[in-house]
Amino acid sequence: MPQQGYGYPTPAVTYQQPPGGGAGTGPGTGGGFRLTRTELRMIVSAAVAVVLILGAGIWYSAGRSDTTGEGGAGPTAHPTPGTSALNAHEKAPDDPDSKVSFTVPKPAATDLHSVGASWLTGSVYAVAGIQQIVGYDLDTGTKRWTVALPGDVCAASPHVSADGKAAVVFDGAPRTKDSAPQACTRVGVVDLGTGRLLWNKTVSHPGGDEGISFDGVTQTGDTVAAASTGGGAGFDLDTGAFRWKPQTSADDDCRDNGYAGGDLLVASRQCGSGDDAQVSVENLNPTTGATLSSYKMPPGVQDVHTVSTDPLVVAADVGGTGHQGVSDFFSLDARTGKLKAKISAQGATYAADCTGDAMEGCADVLAANGRLYLPTDAHDAGDGKALDETNEIVSFDLSTGRSTSQRADSGDGWTSRLIRLDGPDLIAYKTGPYNKGGQIVSIDGSTFRQTTLMRNPSDEATRDKESDFVASGSEVRFGDGRLFLSQDYVDKPRDADDAAEPMVMAFSTH
Repeated sequence: MPQQGYGYPTPAVTYQQPPGGGAGTGPGTGGGFRLTRTELRMIVSAAVAVVLILGAGIWYSAGRSDTTGEGGAGPTAHPTPGTSALNAHEKAPDDPDSKVSFTVPKPAATDLHSVGASWLTGSVYAVAGIQQIVGYDLDTGTKRWTVALPGDVCAASPHVSADGKAAVVFDGAPRTKDSAPQACTRVGVVDLGTGRLLWNKTVSHPGGDEGISFDGVTQTGDTVAAASTGGGAGFDLDTGAFRWKPQTSADDDCRDNGYAGGDLLVASRQCGSGDDAQVSVENLNPTTGATLSSYKMPPGVQDVHTVSTDPLVVAADVGGTGHQGVSDFFSLDARTGKLKAKISAQGATYAADCTGDAMEGCADVLAANGRLYLPTDAHDAGDGKALDETNEIVSFDLSTGRSTSQRADSGDGWTSRLIRLDGPDLIAYKTGPYNKGGQIVSIDGSTFRQTTLMRNPSDEATRDKESDFVASGSEVRFGDGRLFLSQDYVDKPRDADDAAEPMVMAFSTH
C-alpha cells in the first residue's frame, strides 16, 4: 500500500476543460470559441493583482511552482526521460558555494503579461519577455539574441530537439485591457542557437476561419504537436508543414485535448460531453497522429497530465478528490495500452502539482528506474520549533504500485521539490530556514544518497530575492553548476520596490 505521508492542505486552482464531442480515433475535432486555460490563469492572476493593489496583503500566484531544468518536464534541452541506462552528467564542484551571476530586470509593463517560458541549453539561457524571447549568455547575462513576436508567449515545448529547436505558442496580436485578439493562436519554432523564429502558423477551426487558441505545445522527434479544447494539430518541426489538423465528422465527435512529447507522443483524447465524456490516454504515431494504443481513464476524469511518456505515467483527479489536481497516478504499458499499476495520492499527502495548463503540466514528480518519485507535503519537523517544516522524497514501484523503502530526508527546516532527472539520478531544489539560501542536490536513483551541487548565498538581500521567486511560483532551470529562476508573469509595478524586483535571477558555482 502507498506509504502515508504528511502535510497540510494548500489551496490549488484547477481549470477543467469544457465538455467536448463523441467517439472516434485519429486527430481531434474542433469546436466554437473558448477561453484557453492560459487565458483563464491570466484572468485569475489579474484579479489577484487587483486584490494586492487594494492592500489585502496576501500574495498569490497561479503560476507553476516548478518546471524542470535540463532533464524533465519543463521547457529545456534534456536527456531522454525515464531511461536509467543514461549516465548522470552533473558533478559536485570542488566548492558548491554559489554567487549571483546576473539578474534580468522586469520589463516595463502597463498590464499583465505571461512570461512563463524558459529554456536552458549548453550555450544559452532563453526566456520569454513582453512580445519577445531573449537569449542570454550563461555566465554574464549579456543578450545573445532577441526574437520579436507579435504577442506574448502562451505555452512552450518542454523539449528541445538535438539541434536546438523548441516549439512555442504565442498571441497573434498584443492584448489590451479590454480584449485578447488572436490569443494563443500562433504555433511556431525557435532556433535557440541562432535566435531565429523559423516558422509560425495558425490553425482554423474545421469549417470556419477563426484561429484555434492552443493550451499547450510539445514535440517528439521531428514532430510538433499543439492541442486545445478545440482539437489538436501536428506539424513538421523544420518546415511547419501540417501532419494533421482538427477534423469534423458526423460520427466522430472526439478531440485531442492535450499532447505530451519526449520519447513518445501521447494524447489526452476526449469523446462525448458532460457526464458521458470519456477521456483516453493514447500513444500516437508522431508522423501521422494515428493511435497505436489506448487506455480509457475512469469516468468523470476531465484533465489528464503526464509525468513521463517513457515510462508512460499519467496523473488525474478522479472524482474531484485530488490534492493539487491529482488523486491517482496511472502506470501504463505504452505498447498495449494496459494498466500496470495505480498509485493513490489522496489527500494533502504529496507535493506533486498537476494543475498546469498543458498535458505536461505536472510538477514535483518524476518517473524513472521503474519508480515514481514524489516529495511529501511539508510537515512539522518535530523538533518543537513551530516554524520548522520539512519533507521527504519517497518512491513507488511502477509495476506494482507499492511504496518502496527509498526515502530521502530534506533535513529539519528544509523542504525539497523535484526539478528534473539527470540520467538515473534526481535533481532537487531545497529551500531552507529563513536565514539560509537555497540548495541544489543530486539524489542517487538507486541508493538515495544526496550530493550537494549548489549552495546559494545566505546574506539577507540575496536570500530575500530568492525567497520571492520561490513564493511567487517561478520556473526553475539547473544545469552544469548554473541555476536560473524566472517569474511566470509580470504586471504594472505596485510600487518602487516591486519595480526593482528582477524577472530573472541566476546563480553559478563557476
